[in-house]
Amino acid sequence: MEKTGLHAKIGLIIVLITLLVSCNAVQRVPEGKKLLTKSIVLVDSVAPKDLRVNTLPVVQPNQKIFGIPLGLHIYNLARPHRDSIYFKWMQEHPKGLKRRNAILSEKQTVRLGQSLVDFNNWLKKTGEAPVIIDELAIEKSKERLRAWHWNQGWFNTEVDHKVKENKSKKRAWIEYYVTKNQPYKIDSIITQIAAPVIDSLYQIVKSESIIKKGEQYFTPDINAERDRLNSYFRDHGAFHMEKENIRFEGDTVNTNQKATITLIIKDREVKDGDSTITVPYKVHKISEVNIIPDYQNATNDKAADTLKYEDYNILRFGKRKYKNATLTNAIFFHKGDIYRDLDRDRTYRRITELQSFLYPAIRYDADPRDSTGTDLIANVLLTSKKKFEFTYGVEATHSNIQAIGVGLNTSLLIRNLFRGSELLDISFRGNIGASTNAANGDSRFFDLQELGADARLSFPRLFLPFSLDSFIPKYMSPTTNFSVGFFSQTNIGLDKQSLNGALTYNWRQTPIKSTRLDLVNAQYVRNLDPGNFFNVYQSSYGSINDLANNLNINDPTYVNDSGNLTIPEGTTAFINDAIAGDLGADDAQREVLRNIRERRDRLSQNNLIISSSYSWTRNNRVGIYDEDFSRLNLRIEAAGNVLSGISSLAGINKNDNNRRRVFGVEYSQYVKTEIDYIKHWQYINNHVLAIRAFGGVAIPYGNSDNIPFIRSFFAGGPNDNRAWQAYELGPGKTGGLNDFNEANMKLAFNIEYRFPIAGAFKGAFFADAGTIFNVLDSEVDPDAIFNNLSDLQYLALGTGAGLRYDFGFFVLRFDMGFKTYNPALEENRRWLKEFKISRSVLNVGINYPF
Repeated sequence: MEKTGLHAKIGLIIVLITLLVSCNAVQRVPEGKKLLTKSIVLVDSVAPKDLRVNTLPVVQPNQKIFGIPLGLHIYNLARPHRDSIYFKWMQEHPKGLKRRNAILSEKQTVRLGQSLVDFNNWLKKTGEAPVIIDELAIEKSKERLRAWHWNQGWFNTEVDHKVKENKSKKRAWIEYYVTKNQPYKIDSIITQIAAPVIDSLYQIVKSESIIKKGEQYFTPDINAERDRLNSYFRDHGAFHMEKENIRFEGDTVNTNQKATITLIIKDREVKDGDSTITVPYKVHKISEVNIIPDYQNATNDKAADTLKYEDYNILRFGKRKYKNATLTNAIFFHKGDIYRDLDRDRTYRRITELQSFLYPAIRYDADPRDSTGTDLIANVLLTSKKKFEFTYGVEATHSNIQAIGVGLNTSLLIRNLFRGSELLDISFRGNIGASTNAANGDSRFFDLQELGADARLSFPRLFLPFSLDSFIPKYMSPTTNFSVGFFSQTNIGLDKQSLNGALTYNWRQTPIKSTRLDLVNAQYVRNLDPGNFFNVYQSSYGSINDLANNLNINDPTYVNDSGNLTIPEGTTAFINDAIAGDLGADDAQREVLRNIRERRDRLSQNNLIISSSYSWTRNNRVGIYDEDFSRLNLRIEAAGNVLSGISSLAGINKNDNNRRRVFGVEYSQYVKTEIDYIKHWQYINNHVLAIRAFGGVAIPYGNSDNIPFIRSFFAGGPNDNRAWQAYELGPGKTGGLNDFNEANMKLAFNIEYRFPIAGAFKGAFFADAGTIFNVLDSEVDPDAIFNNLSDLQYLALGTGAGLRYDFGFFVLRFDMGFKTYNPALEENRRWLKEFKISRSVLNVGINYPF
């Protein structure tokens, strides 16, 4: 039956592909016109070295997948005039319409017609209209090719073209021939700067010019130099400077392929009545700073309550909501400072980060008391957000634990709690789900419950008893977060309860570099139903149950009427008695049982983790649509050291396991490091190559010989190695013997090529390599342990393809992964033996995996 279903699916796919391929690609091409099949650019008779040149022609052929213009075929499936055709049929076939109305109402008939029209429009929107060769577009393309090379310094570039027909009369391609000729180089740079103060500023930084004598002319360098000078001038008092007022002109007449560049900065033009006059640029300074925290209440008939604090004027039109220092700490300019864009931008960003104000505005007005026209009054205008904000949401969930679940999430945000722009965020979440309780066999609707509550208090500064302003100044946007949380699960796994709390500091050294320091991160996890272990971890249960059958165990102390071990009494008694040598188990069998007992004890034990961690991130991505960026994250965590010192000083004795307990729990002690690197390259037509490399290791010591399950690594799943399910892969070459496989070391390497298909549909090809290992912990299985670099041969490789639909605000992702190299198989069967649809894994995810 499985093979029949598989063959049917393959047949359906083949039929669909055949239908698309068999479509006539030129059926929507008008008579006398030609479909563009390809566009070729040759620069000095060879392919251009810079691939961007190929994208310059205005008309580009339809996108192709495996040589098939899929988007074009989808577009061709649409009828040109579906709306008029259907309604014309209604008018011309009254009998057919009457028969249809006998089945459907007249309203439903109209809706059916409209749905056909809507589907037809969707095909047009999703597909891609045929690209027609157009002479006007060709001339525009040639001009773009000339302009691009002109901007590279080839001022005498010549461009020609030819349209070449295919065998089919309705198809053709275009070849563009670019001849660059001799490039022009920078001979000298001269200046024409009208304002003496601007000329003086230029003389200070002219040695840092991006434009260099002797180098080939390059328009992007000219633009970059204009940006550099504009930023420098505005950061040194030139408040009225505009980038458009900085011009560069090149003289190339009779210069023997050399260009003389002239920097021109004229005086600024201002309106004087009906005429325009020129005024020299000046260096401006700030004479007053006014902060109005309740600008929405400012009216002409109400006087402000003015308070002078340090060198700021705070004007209030209502009751005092914010501390004076809270307002002034967000301002980066002072009375007497030279005007700087940098200070203004930092102030905007810092006020926005406070999350207490709507649309902050900074207005600079000429000081009427100053006769020189250089003084500015800075007015910071703030409008407060609502103090309380309540949100809630309802969601439906489905997982391998819950057949169906309904969840409610609520959040209450309280702003400016202590008048210092603090934020208190209190959230509650609850979920009830339907499942069968494997522990007792009861089937009840809504028998699964999850309940959680969290509170986070944020301060817009470092909350410390001492100052670190010289090390972490306020422009780094320092924040402090106190958080506590509680979570409880009932009838799910081992029925966990957890309590956590953290003290976290964040700051940003530069726009692309940030740091997070978790000074204290405490978590207590309690398992309420450890006896349910073998119901949850079925593979472990299967191993000991098979072993009991091999030993012919039929005593009711251990097994039920069906001959299977009972849970938990039978499994516990069997493991203990067999290891003690009472049931005839040999040494190998007892070793298996010891390993299973150790795993049960480890995964069902309560955990107390008190750790500190440091994370550093470098991310140069600019916005969510930037697809040419890199991101590096480094993290180190140490747990248990404080508890170890306290328990040692307090004289707490070690138990039989040579461990110390705090609050009745063996606390965890380990050090953990992670490195995560992501890089994206964007190519022509929104094609993207993305890679990711991840490495992590957690070493237990002192009071621990293994890592808590909640802090360990796993492999597989939609954001990892997609040819394996989550927790299915590893450790090492063991082949995922357990239900939830985890270890204390992980290596992962991913590469993905993403490309547009048609409309919002995107495609991808990917390869995922990696697995988990055990190292320097209590694991004794040699197949799971990483010993040396030769064990890298046990990294699993999955390859596959994906289909995605971009909704704009998120991406719905479908990825099918194939086990290309499986280290769990025999050495001569590891490559491609499971590369088949029946062994593939379908992953569904939201947004891209990295």
